[in-house]
Amino acid sequence: MLLDYIVVGLGLSGLSFVEELESHNKSYVVFEDASQKSSRVAGGLYNPIILKRFTMAWQASQQIETAVSFYKNVETKLQKTLVSELPILRRFNAVEEQNNWFEACDKPLLGEFLSSELIRNTNPALDIPFHYGKVKHTGKIDISNMLSAYAKNLKENDILIDESFEYDKITVAKDYIQYKEIKCRHIVFAEGYGVKKNPFFNDLPLYGNKGEYIIIKSEALKQKEAIKSSIFIIPLGEDLYKVGATYNNEDKSPEITTTAREELQKKLEKFLKVPYKVVDQVAGIRPTVRDRRPLIGTHARYANVHILNGMGSRGILLAPTMAKELYKHIEKGTSLDKEIDCKRYSDL
Repeated sequence: MLLDYIVVGLGLSGLSFVEELESHNKSYVVFEDASQKSSRVAGGLYNPIILKRFTMAWQASQQIETAVSFYKNVETKLQKTLVSELPILRRFNAVEEQNNWFEACDKPLLGEFLSSELIRNTNPALDIPFHYGKVKHTGKIDISNMLSAYAKNLKENDILIDESFEYDKITVAKDYIQYKEIKCRHIVFAEGYGVKKNPFFNDLPLYGNKGEYIIIKSEALKQKEAIKSSIFIIPLGEDLYKVGATYNNEDKSPEITTTAREELQKKLEKFLKVPYKVVDQVAGIRPTVRDRRPLIGTHARYANVHILNGMGSRGILLAPTMAKELYKHIEKGTSLDKEIDCKRYSDL
């Protein structure tokens, strides 16, 4: 039997592409070995604004509508609560930042997402000497629960193979790909940082950026909105909060580190005034690219070998749109934007 696709990787990118295949009634199988954790450990917030500089993330105003609709459809499909609205409050460190916020509010694209009404802190657990700015139309995706439930669904339908992909077992012919006993028309690699071991695409300039979060428990915090200061505090329910994240371009190990935990606690304690306990810590390697654009497209020599990668820290917004772009490129021959086409870096 000739399948339409093999998909390697079931993070946000792989899941998004699988949903695209489902919507077009394509046959496929997914390989996932859980070696890459960046999607599962991500903060889960969808937010179109870069809150350090009060600017719009690349094409985020278009991507957010696609992304929210996408995740709500997955939520319905899996019959699980995965999407929740969650306001984000930007903690100002000076009056100058408040003034910069007002300037940003007056810009056409940003004005849709930034509230011009400053918010005074009423939570005694937090040291907020100035005001907050509120980001509108934001929320949280329960990524870990979504990926686990989705994988379970695929497994029950004999579509998921939970083992590492062996690159030396693949044969690429003109009209098909043979991998062990499986034959397919196309293969899509959505492996995140795992692509560094992939002989088809490992010369692309994808650089790992390690991110770590701590999970804290604080019965006294009682914070309902997400807060962005030098770090995020993201409410998880039951007095639990995700705090992070770190950004480390040097360490590519999957293990959590004491250094990261201490860095996060130091930043947290600058404005958290109540007791808390660290109950967990997670780490993952973000698949980042030097120009901060995704890497998607088709191998220069093999027309049936493709990549969907490089979403960095904004995979929640990027992945659904990029999956659609790659599918159209493969099945309809549409050209990819030069900003995202993997060929912008290499002739492979």
